[in-house]
Amino acid sequence: MRSVLRAKIHKAIVTQADPDYVGSITIDRDLTEKVGLWANEKVLVASNTSGNRLETYVIEGERGSGKICMNGPAAHLIAAGEEVVIMGFEYTDEPLDPKVILVDKENNFVRYLTEEDSH
Repeated sequence: MRSVLRAKIHKAIVTQADPDYVGSITIDRDLTEKVGLWANEKVLVASNTSGNRLETYVIEGERGSGKICMNGPAAHLIAAGEEVVIMGFEYTDEPLDPKVILVDKENNFVRYLTEEDSH
């Protein structure tokens, strides 16, 4: 079994960072549904701004809100205004075609990305 990229939200902007929250990342439900992320699923978050990377779990945010909120300890590593990539992985013994989306500066869905887009 290999851990393979299954879902990716590319170029999201963190709208809030709340270190007093218990933990996790809140993501607009429209975005979690587009890539197939579940509530409580572990994700890797990488900041294109600071280079920080961390693992946490998903809390679904209000649909259409554009919310990407770093909660708890994660808020000390990735701040509001940073551009991030949010990735979900799956253990499999077969290659996968990941669902990868690009969002705009307000975290609205722009389009699905293909393998050709990464070259």
